[in-house]
Amino acid sequence: MNNILIKTVRVNGFRGLKNIEVELEETTVLTGMNNAGKTSFLKALQIVFGNRHFITQDDFFIENGESLEKIIIDVLIVSMEEDSFSEEWETLFGTVRIKDNEEKSYIPLRTIITFDSIKTLYRTQQYILDSWSDFQNADEHWYNIDNGNEKPFKFEEMPFFYMDAQRDILNDLKSKSSYLGKMLSKIEYSPEALVDIEKKIKALNKTAVNDSSILSDIRETLKDLDSTIGSHNENIEITPFTKKVRDLNKGLTIYYGDEQDSFPMEHHGMGTRSWSSLLTLKSFIQLLELNSNENPFFPIFAIEEPESHLHPNAQKKLYSQINSMSGQKIISTHSPYIAGASDISEIRSFYKDEVVKCGKIDVENLTPEWKRKIDRQVIQSRGEIFFSKYLVLFEGETEEQALPLFFQKYFNRSSVEVGVDFIGVGSYTAYLPFIKFAENLNIPWIILSDNDQNGRVRTSVQNQLRQSGTVKEENNSVVFLNDDCDFEQQLIYDNFIQEIKNAFLSLKVYHSEQHRNAQEARDIAEIDNYSKEELYEKMCNSKTTISPAVAFQISNSNRLPPQIVTLFEKINTVLNINKVTA
Repeated sequence: MNNILIKTVRVNGFRGLKNIEVELEETTVLTGMNNAGKTSFLKALQIVFGNRHFITQDDFFIENGESLEKIIIDVLIVSMEEDSFSEEWETLFGTVRIKDNEEKSYIPLRTIITFDSIKTLYRTQQYILDSWSDFQNADEHWYNIDNGNEKPFKFEEMPFFYMDAQRDILNDLKSKSSYLGKMLSKIEYSPEALVDIEKKIKALNKTAVNDSSILSDIRETLKDLDSTIGSHNENIEITPFTKKVRDLNKGLTIYYGDEQDSFPMEHHGMGTRSWSSLLTLKSFIQLLELNSNENPFFPIFAIEEPESHLHPNAQKKLYSQINSMSGQKIISTHSPYIAGASDISEIRSFYKDEVVKCGKIDVENLTPEWKRKIDRQVIQSRGEIFFSKYLVLFEGETEEQALPLFFQKYFNRSSVEVGVDFIGVGSYTAYLPFIKFAENLNIPWIILSDNDQNGRVRTSVQNQLRQSGTVKEENNSVVFLNDDCDFEQQLIYDNFIQEIKNAFLSLKVYHSEQHRNAQEARDIAEIDNYSKEELYEKMCNSKTTISPAVAFQISNSNRLPPQIVTLFEKINTVLNINKVTA
């Protein structure tokens, strides 16, 4: 159990992060689409706790064509066990940094980056704030309050580790500055063991050379060097194995495999190599913790896309391995498996529209039953929506097949391309967990709702809207179909009769041209004679097979259902999708 925690981080003016506040847990999982600000947030933490050599002018937020003059990052550190910090941490931080309020002690830190145009370098200033202000009040934002007292902070007991998505244990083996390289450079042996190992290496080299005619011949031939350079000691050695223990790590090779076969790491894929690199960091931390001699120790990890190159089951296991590490872990991910393996209280969703916002699920105001519903009905079954730009919720199977094709026709772009996810919730009574999820994580959403069962469906959906606490008006949150219509009935009401009949005909199978000639005309006549009621009944009885065919036929016609057009217009007002006219 960690004694302290970085509870809140605020960032102003860094890359795409104009003004954002993120509350952290012991393990925090950052989700959201590409370019939403997850990596920028990890880099902001690196500015505070790690090295800042990467900073360039491009890291300053651009507003109205001009770069802001400074980057401001505030960090709130709190005690996790008592109202005040332990004696060890209090001694480390110093009383000048520790502030108190009615609840507990805390440390409010500020880091400011500016560009010194005279010295042409980036200047870092660190401060201890007088207090931790509200994120925003009526008068001013947090970053406009007084900086407090300038006082540098860099605690060896709080080391910061950044692992990007390009990690590779083969590169780690070559680099002295990698975590693996640092561990290898610290290998030590007792004097007695050192003498014994080098004696065995010498004997091993001698045996290898003497038993090899090729190596022996090379050694004898190289003795001619004496006559060339005028030396007479004839001390020629060939060492197939390293001569000194200090050089052992230079030829270190890692083998990995099963009980029958093992292969050097360079023969394995990037998944194994990336995972191995991450695990060496875990080993490095264990070494540091062991050497801390019971002094305060709180490592901070920023891990970018740990799922890179790994299959789903490995991704789930990887989360548990990271979560078990001591210290505080902040993980950015595009993996629904890692997001799904975490606790919903650990999720932070980054969403970018005009500015980047961070959402979280308010578990404190959820009953255990509602927490289970969101986890079971939403996260475990629809984990991809963590990374959505917009959610379209609906009830049935036909909509799930039809809406992506209709979207492609209307916008001339795929829904996947613009981040729109179409989510079937299974029942008109099951919208509420999805609404709560989307509202908490700042993901825009809308419902395409049936309107049948004598008004019961409409009433249920409206009740769920009220229970969700959304501030969205019904007109902007639901598109209802016509009275007494579900989706299939709506298509018939909108007179897509011929398209539906063509869909049924397209599913007919003919085993030969002769069979087609004998049967097709009768099939056409039979289908053409279906009444609207028969069409509806047959659509409902064969949704799995007929839905894709109906969607295909309608998407290839010259129009779309009016409610679908209304739905897409509402989506477009939020996403501003560039509609391309075919």
